Amino acid sequence: MSELCIHLDEVTLHELPASVDGCEDCLREGSKWLHLRVCLTCGHVGCCDSSPNRHATAHHHATSHPIIRSIEPGEDWSWCYVDEVAFVLHGIRGTTRIPPSPLAF
Repeated sequence: MSELCIHLDEVTLHELPASVDGCEDCLREGSKWLHLRVCLTCGHVGCCDSSPNRHATAHHHATSHPIIRSIEPGEDWSWCYVDEVAFVLHGIRGTTRIPPSPLAF
């Protein structure tokens, strides 16, 4: 865990979803995503900042939920928007089956 992130007490998600259909907001809007992130406060699945709509960051701005985690295969890093620090948060269990990115080449 990072000593630079002071928002770890806001992590309530300790088990990753078994599978997701994609970025929740992109699916609702009919848009496309590149990579997926999960909010560790509420479990919202949004798209990364390399995606056209940056829904994970938009979710942070709308809710002030501070920490996301990548749910891409092979990735286990988290990011705190408030402290602007990346780290691996131990104690998050599971892996998530995700569909292929609609923007992948």
